[in-house]
Amino acid sequence: MDAMVSVKDGEVWAHDSGAPGGGPGGTGGDGLPLVLLHPGVGDSRLWDPVLPRLTERHRVIRYDARGYGRSPAPTAPYSLVEDLIAVLDHYGVARAVLAGSSMGGATAISLALRDPARVAGLALVVPGVTGAEDLVSREFTAEVGRLAEAGDVDGIVALVLRTSAAGGSGDDPEAEAHIRSAIPAWFAGHPHHVPDPPAFDRLGELDVPCVLVLGERDQPEVVRMNEIMAERIPGCRLVRLARSDHFPTLREPSAVADAIVEAYAAAR
Repeated sequence: MDAMVSVKDGEVWAHDSGAPGGGPGGTGGDGLPLVLLHPGVGDSRLWDPVLPRLTERHRVIRYDARGYGRSPAPTAPYSLVEDLIAVLDHYGVARAVLAGSSMGGATAISLALRDPARVAGLALVVPGVTGAEDLVSREFTAEVGRLAEAGDVDGIVALVLRTSAAGGSGDDPEAEAHIRSAIPAWFAGHPHHVPDPPAFDRLGELDVPCVLVLGERDQPEVVRMNEIMAERIPGCRLVRLARSDHFPTLREPSAVADAIVEAYAAAR
């Protein structure tokens, strides 16, 4: 069921699949809900290729971050982790398994460190993490800034396709559509987004089952950072996807679903 969820000084679009079979919760993990957090290169529709597999057995909640997809652009300072908490509170979810991709992975980690009691398991897909200076190359950031100042949206799309969507072959209309739809959210969110506290140097504090999915055709900086993150998170299992870039749900959806199911099964 779709809903507009109130968050501090705004609202976000969210969807709750409900429990399979109409019961009070999904199977396994005492019926823990599974919450999907999308990356910055697209909205929650990037989960569509894996969604049917997940909703077969679990209650799945997903939402669009402010400015993305069906969520209004922010008009006041906001925090991604505080918005996640607001969504969980709206649905009465005290504890959940979190699956986060890129930006969403960083938010999942932030909540697991801020309030460990609310996170039963983590599935991190090409995740970001706050406090990591080397996650994105300076050249990439500078080029995005230059193109943004020039108002060259097509140039930004081409840059992201070239660097983060290298797993595509030839024309890549699906990835391009996701990127193009996300760019307005970058511009709308930048003046208002308040970064969550640095988490990179605290990864060793995580005490939750974790599976981390790495796309071997992603940007080299992201690949290396994901390797380091998997090493630092206690007990984390690293899954390497040879054909994936920063869009694993488009490139290898079955493997991504497998990783999420594995993380859910290990939840405690």
